[in-house]
Amino acid sequence: MRIGELAGIAGVSTRTVRHYHHLGLLPEPERRANGYREYGLRDAVALARVRRLTELGLGLEEVRDVLADDAGRELREVLAELDEDLARQEVAIRARRARLAEVLRRSEEPGGLPQEGPVSEQLAGLFAEMARTSAALPGPEPAMAVREREVLALLDASGDGRAQGAMAAALREMFVEPGSMERAYAAYGLLDELAGAAVDDPRVEAAARALVGCIPEEVVAAIAVGAGPVTGAAPGAEVWADLMLAELAPAQAAAMRLAMGMIGEGKR
Repeated sequence: MRIGELAGIAGVSTRTVRHYHHLGLLPEPERRANGYREYGLRDAVALARVRRLTELGLGLEEVRDVLADDAGRELREVLAELDEDLARQEVAIRARRARLAEVLRRSEEPGGLPQEGPVSEQLAGLFAEMARTSAALPGPEPAMAVREREVLALLDASGDGRAQGAMAAALREMFVEPGSMERAYAAYGLLDELAGAAVDDPRVEAAARALVGCIPEEVVAAIAVGAGPVTGAAPGAEVWADLMLAELAPAQAAAMRLAMGMIGEGKR
């Protein structure tokens, strides 16, 4: 039989048959005088076996191992490894679906799926609270609030577990008190006002003090001695600070640096 008939029997395309020839998975019969390959029953059986192995999930290299005389691996061993791999994939898929279900659940809540999302559950809660605070404002949301969410979302996705843990601890401390989010938004507004100001504008100090006022006293005191959740557990935090400062107007950056200095010295 010709290659088209062989492919039809095995339920594959002629291109697949030629590919298997190229990879050495299927012996290629010699051509007859007329230039055509002539396939027989053994070729059809071999092709069908390759197809069944690939349908089980084996890669072509694994199929090659199974078919090779000197592979030293029995088919049962290869299939057992494949089963173990599929079991690991099932666990990973279930975990991913569980995370996706949680994201979808939050998306049904007001402000539950922010533009910067998806993010961790810890950060999603904060962003939802920010959305509620923003909705209560008489005007548009401060640009600094949006920028801070972007930086937090980037940190959340960075894969730096220690930095993420430090961020979560700091957020828990900073936003548990009633009115803390409102104070933060007031500070964001003051920073927005500095967009076109000079670095020696007196509003720079006022904005810095407003920022420091958003942080609980115990957190400021802990940071001052280097044992707090922000500095003690987040090596390389300067990188994140520099990243945010680089995007700010000069007066805004000056206010942020002044606030960082005040926090580091334990000042209110």
